[in-house]
Amino acid sequence: MPRITRYTLGEKIDNLFTDCLELALLSSYRPKHNKLETIEQLNAKFDTLKFFIKLLWEIKEIDTNKLTALSIPLSEIGRMIGGWMKLFKDNPTPRTLL
Repeated sequence: MPRITRYTLGEKIDNLFTDCLELALLSSYRPKHNKLETIEQLNAKFDTLKFFIKLLWEIKEIDTNKLTALSIPLSEIGRMIGGWMKLFKDNPTPRTLL
């Protein structure tokens, strides 16, 4: 990645990724009745992360092969976050390890 992109979009993506990890960890320690709020924050940050990765591809800073390789795990993580949100929206106090 060129230097200018590395210190702008690259740094933004790094920060968003770290924020997503932090929110996932925090949600595991939250009481069950407060987990949905943290998971919704995680979902918003994760969607923002995906947006900036796609932006890198659109401005031709990463090639299609790298985007494709990233898309598979990002898609799986998105499904997991969506499942957690659905779980806590349907039943605010489910019996899970999350």
